[in-house]
Amino acid sequence: MPKTVFSMVRQNASLIAMTSVRICRTITLLIALLPIPILAFAQTSAPPEDPRIGTLLETLAKTRTPSMASISPDGKIVAWSVRSGQNYGLHLSDISNPSNDLAIRPSGESSDCSNDAPIWSPDGQSLAYASNCTAEHTSQPQIFIWSKKTGESRQLTHITGTIDHVAWSPDGKQIGFLFVENATRRAGALDAMKPWNGVIGEDGVEVQRIAVADAASGTVSQVTPEKLHVYEFSWAPNSLDLAYVAALPPGENTWWVAQLYTQRIAASANREAPSRVAAKSILDTTKLSGPLHGLQIAVPRFSPDGKQIAFIGGLMSDQGSTGGDVYLIPSTGGEPKDITPNRAASVAFLHWISPDLLGLCEHVGGSSHITAINVNTGSDDPKVNLTLNDSIGSGDSVMSVSVSHNNKDFAFIRSSFEHAPEVWAGPLSHLTQISHLNDTIKPLWGKTEDITWTNEGFHVQGWLLYPENYDPSKRYPLIVNVHGGPSSAVTPRWPGLGYGAVPFSALGYFVFMPNPRGSFGQGEKFTQANIKDFGYGDLRDILTGMDTLESRIPIDKNREGLTGWSYGGFMTMFAVTQTTRFHAAVAGAGISDWKSYYGENSIDQWMIPFFGASVYDDPAVYAKSSAIDFIKQVKTPTLVVVGDRDGECPAPQSFEFWHALRAEGVKTQLVVYPDEGHAFRSPEHRRDVLERALNWFENQMPAN
Repeated sequence: MPKTVFSMVRQNASLIAMTSVRICRTITLLIALLPIPILAFAQTSAPPEDPRIGTLLETLAKTRTPSMASISPDGKIVAWSVRSGQNYGLHLSDISNPSNDLAIRPSGESSDCSNDAPIWSPDGQSLAYASNCTAEHTSQPQIFIWSKKTGESRQLTHITGTIDHVAWSPDGKQIGFLFVENATRRAGALDAMKPWNGVIGEDGVEVQRIAVADAASGTVSQVTPEKLHVYEFSWAPNSLDLAYVAALPPGENTWWVAQLYTQRIAASANREAPSRVAAKSILDTTKLSGPLHGLQIAVPRFSPDGKQIAFIGGLMSDQGSTGGDVYLIPSTGGEPKDITPNRAASVAFLHWISPDLLGLCEHVGGSSHITAINVNTGSDDPKVNLTLNDSIGSGDSVMSVSVSHNNKDFAFIRSSFEHAPEVWAGPLSHLTQISHLNDTIKPLWGKTEDITWTNEGFHVQGWLLYPENYDPSKRYPLIVNVHGGPSSAVTPRWPGLGYGAVPFSALGYFVFMPNPRGSFGQGEKFTQANIKDFGYGDLRDILTGMDTLESRIPIDKNREGLTGWSYGGFMTMFAVTQTTRFHAAVAGAGISDWKSYYGENSIDQWMIPFFGASVYDDPAVYAKSSAIDFIKQVKTPTLVVVGDRDGECPAPQSFEFWHALRAEGVKTQLVVYPDEGHAFRSPEHRRDVLERALNWFENQMPAN
């Protein structure tokens, strides 16, 4: 993905709000199966109040999280944005003197509006950003350009729809972005799906295309074909060509079979408006015979001479959550070459430093690693080397960084279990904290430990949080939290006000966050180790990790709980059918029956690489990992929570699991949150779901 990004998305037909959006896989929701009383439950039944939980939630709510960081080409200034109340504010900070801060916004407009997502022009004389501080006074954000020379901003675009992944052309004359004209909802599978209406799969299909705005006149042209849904793109050095990842619509279902395209959009960089030339597919992984066959591609980047395109290829379960090997392919097409085979890491982001040197940001275990490799030899450059036990990102994609033209100065947002998110910038050897939004906020939870163990020939890693005020003479309960994906990884990150594992540490729990097989961080062999094996090898990795912990630290084995969201929700549902080791569980937005799930969702393409065939061709492999087929073995009290318009993991999956537990006499509760998708947006619901989970474990695993 580009180094910086606009995320301007419509919440519904009449309201457009600005936010950061991670585009992920989408599953159609069969909410018609849910009865009304369940939908009303979240509104009428509140969890009991626990004063410790209230204090914890209030502290989490105080955290201010930067949404974007972009370094100027000369490496001297960082543009960054942060949410304040309901709006976003945009700042320019001098790296040598971060207290020298300038707020950027259109002059003369109301302060009750947002300014977000900055990106510098190649010459560093202009800054493009998103703002709804327009003369029209609507919620629709537009692209504005701030002039360093005059200190004034001008509105560039006058369009309606979502705008994302904004990138200046190398010559600074054009601004490209992903555009869904007249969009009716926020983009991506994390947000609430549209209510059922019309001809399903045919009516209301919205296609995301690349649009280009002339930086002088603001003239906007959509340049990619109407029948291609584009996920990400990059400019060629000549400012005439684009490389992009795209597939036939509906875009929710086809990222997993997306192809790499190139397209010339103008005969001359001096044209007032670009012309459209036929798109050319230069890579279709379904037609390859090597290790990339049928896998996913992401983050295309033209080499500085325009002759090659680097991209990341591998087994990825979510668009936007990237990890894999690095490949090179001629920009005219040809056979892709893996230049990082057998690398014990998962590359998530890349940028060219020179024709021979490619900068990488990668998952290594559960840590973030910034490095560079020689594309000819595959060897790492020792001059670019930084490992952080932090989550990093400049605002557009996992582990993205913003880099100066000399490739020596960086800017990104970093956070960990110990430190709340802040903007940092400068050379890797001497990074400077730029923002000081959360200096007064201290963690209420215990210390962190990097845990490693071996199981069945695999080297496995995870993170352990100790209880607050840990006393080694006492025994403590344990919460195991399984991450989503499954192609993802737990990297230390400051928790937000929403569902997550870290807050349990503040209530006196050990918190174990494993990265079992199927995760990023150990290389492609490890990521692909759970193919056709969901819930088996990865569960054994987790249980072996628990054995390791129990042999070292004072865990009360009678007070062990399990939780997770998305794939972690599936793992929670499935694990309680396989073991009685857990005494309480909370399944968030999970999957209980892979067979029915296949027919309920609209992204069945994502399942093929993991299961090897459709459910109609091989139902047995889907039944093998379906919790519902083993439901009579469950003894664990389980809370089930989900949004009623979840497109990632449809609510009927949670309903089916809850219904089965209730029928089998297992203590359970289902809470369905109205108007919520896979990622909850309502602050009230985000608080409520965390509070319910905390209370569930406290009540089901009481202290002796």
